[in-house]
Amino acid sequence: MSHNLHNHRMQRFRNAGLYLVTSSEHSAGRSTETIVQSSLEAGVRLVQLREKTMSVRHLTELAQRLRTMTDRYDALLIINDRVDIALAVGADGVHLGTDDLPLAAARRLGPDLIVGASSHNVTEAVAAQRDGASYVNIGPLFPTGTKSWNDEFLGTEGLRRIAPLVNIPFTVMGGIKDRHIPDLLAAGARTIAVVTAVTAAPDPGAAAAALLEKIRSGC
Repeated sequence: MSHNLHNHRMQRFRNAGLYLVTSSEHSAGRSTETIVQSSLEAGVRLVQLREKTMSVRHLTELAQRLRTMTDRYDALLIINDRVDIALAVGADGVHLGTDDLPLAAARRLGPDLIVGASSHNVTEAVAAQRDGASYVNIGPLFPTGTKSWNDEFLGTEGLRRIAPLVNIPFTVMGGIKDRHIPDLLAAGARTIAVVTAVTAAPDPGAAAAALLEKIRSGC
């Protein structure tokens, strides 16, 4: 691993505050490019391309366009699930769900990549850390329309239980609205991941700017 490149990417990751995750089906009829452009202009510096229903070809083409956009703003681009697409377009990282490619395999393929991992409980979070994740996502915290979920939502209390056991950077996700941010920050969160709070907002750029301000001011 070229520790310098990975560490440089992670330094930028830790400074981002807000983590925008795309979803064309939850973007009120607007393109993912439109949402991302507005968010970048508003100060977002961490974007995950997450499109569950798109063909590999279309996803790769979209990833290439987003790579050009994020480069222009010196923002990080993470690709959901697909290590091959992340490497093909020169993205900064990949985010893996619990049913995706194992962490160790992803790390072998992309030694310089940020490799994030989803977790839904203490056991999964600790396992992701042990297996070499660059960061772990903790969620879903609250009810959300972007993920079907039959288990209990973790809420702020669940986050308080998991956060002390995680020594690597972590993100939080799942139904997060601006009103949740003070409690999440108090529970140890530093990187807040959202989908519809930005993608479905009447003005995505204004929504992103307001969330960033709330995260940075801590209230």
